[in-house]
Amino acid sequence: MVSSYFYRYFVAVEEQKRIEMRERLEKGKSYKLLQKIADIMDRYYLDAALGFAIPGGVGDAIAAVFSIGYVLFSAIGVRSFPLTLAILNNTLRDVVLGMIPFYIGDVFDIFHRSNRQNMTLIRGFVEGDQEIIHTVNRKAGYSLAIFIGLCILLIIMIRIVIWAAQYMFSLF
Repeated sequence: MVSSYFYRYFVAVEEQKRIEMRERLEKGKSYKLLQKIADIMDRYYLDAALGFAIPGGVGDAIAAVFSIGYVLFSAIGVRSFPLTLAILNNTLRDVVLGMIPFYIGDVFDIFHRSNRQNMTLIRGFVEGDQEIIHTVNRKAGYSLAIFIGLCILLIIMIRIVIWAAQYMFSLF
């Protein structure tokens, strides 16, 4: 009987801490800014538009700069390593897909919507959505391997773009 009382008390205290953290994070300026970034980048297809407007992967790199806020918020604000890994996974996947030549990658950007995915992960994690938390924790195990693989692919794509640019400039 005593142990069930302590268990209920412990659960209630943990739930109260989670609610207070959620309220603090949701009322913060950075959380609201991230929501606006997700709306602008994905609803109005600014992510894909940057890739179309500035070719060679540069537009995709500029669009990726906006994702730094999600990474910092998950690492510093939420303090969740698995969430940070999942967000890095989405962001790097978006950059690598966007860098596929001949504007094919930019078409993928229209459908991928990594900013919205990142915001959904953050919102679900902060709100205590058990399905999102389970998804983030499940993805954390393989996200590190994917992250390393995507970094290698990104380096290869950058080298290919640099090589192609040098080749094209050597023709003139």
